[in-house]
Amino acid sequence: MSTLPKGWVVVCEDESIFIYDSIVRAIWARKGSKPIVLKIGSHRKTYVFGAMCIDGRQLFRQTEAINGEAFIRFLKAIKRKFGKTVLFLDRAPWHIAEPVEKYFAKNRNWILPVWFPRCSPEFNPVEECWRQSKDSVLGNTVYATFEELKHEISEYLRTKRFRLKIIKYLCQ
Repeated sequence: MSTLPKGWVVVCEDESIFIYDSIVRAIWARKGSKPIVLKIGSHRKTYVFGAMCIDGRQLFRQTEAINGEAFIRFLKAIKRKFGKTVLFLDRAPWHIAEPVEKYFAKNRNWILPVWFPRCSPEFNPVEECWRQSKDSVLGNTVYATFEELKHEISEYLRTKRFRLKIIKYLCQ
């Protein structure tokens, strides 16, 4: 593996959706009866952008949408947090939208996108962050309000240190 120029870091990026609804994994019911499951049914969503640096630093931001504009805002947060970045990411539609491509071209002095192979989430360590986050935050908990869920996600991601060996993901 070639070395990076001095001052550049490796960062992996991804997004996830957290849905405000009950998830029924199992239910007790009398044999032969038709179970009734109560659901919130709102289907409200909060979206989270996440980035992990090879040196252990991490960055998470909730947003109201996942699109090119929100992604560019997150890229600016990546610049403030990590500086010169080699950014590993997938080819989600908002990553390859025209405004984002123009942003990458205009900002080559600090960001270099590197695309994960198609259909290969196992290379991205941020996917593991989403798995752990959803297990911990959503688990078997039903939140009274959508705002309570959003707050719990923020609190979890603000305080959780994932301590993943990013190089193991990238060099599979």
